[in-house]
Amino acid sequence: MDTPARLAAQLAFVREIDKVKGILRQTVLMDGSRRENDAEHSWHIAVMAVVLREHAPPGLDILRTVAMLLIHDLVEIDCGDTFCYDTERMVGKHEREARAAERIFGMLPPDIGHELRGLWDEFEARDSAEARYANALDRLQPMLHNYATQGHAWRKHGVTADRVLRRNRIIRDASPGLWAYARAMVADAVQLGYVKPGPAFEQEMLEG
Repeated sequence: MDTPARLAAQLAFVREIDKVKGILRQTVLMDGSRRENDAEHSWHIAVMAVVLREHAPPGLDILRTVAMLLIHDLVEIDCGDTFCYDTERMVGKHEREARAAERIFGMLPPDIGHELRGLWDEFEARDSAEARYANALDRLQPMLHNYATQGHAWRKHGVTADRVLRRNRIIRDASPGLWAYARAMVADAVQLGYVKPGPAFEQEMLEG
């Protein structure tokens, strides 16, 4: 088939990102039936961005936020999913993923590739209201999954509630309302026995 070069590059990228459907995360679906994959995660938080937009900063460009969320984990095609509480694997994570971003977005025609790479960099840096809101949802969604599955990933990996609160406090930067909900959810999870509090739980709760 004789395909114009620009379209061929675009379709090669489309075929490449199909691999995201096979990258498994540590969180399981809310019905507990199996592990969630990256494509499902990205779709879920993109829909959350639209549904929860009243909790976002005023004047937010929701389409830009959705675009960030749809592409933010494409780098895991090369790197795999790094569990956020795995301190050893988290070392060098950004550098590995930046190399992957260069390759994957570099498959596209330069104008589109630069646009998507810019969105990825913006998400990573959290230097815009859109990026902060996108990051907040990226953190909130697995918390919702863990609560719905009685702390499945938290219990499996020995993650304590104080670590959950410490890692996810960036939600507050984008949406105090969503952070208040997340804090209450973690406190309830402790009461229900879904997650152990950890030695700094009370202090983390006090810090808000």
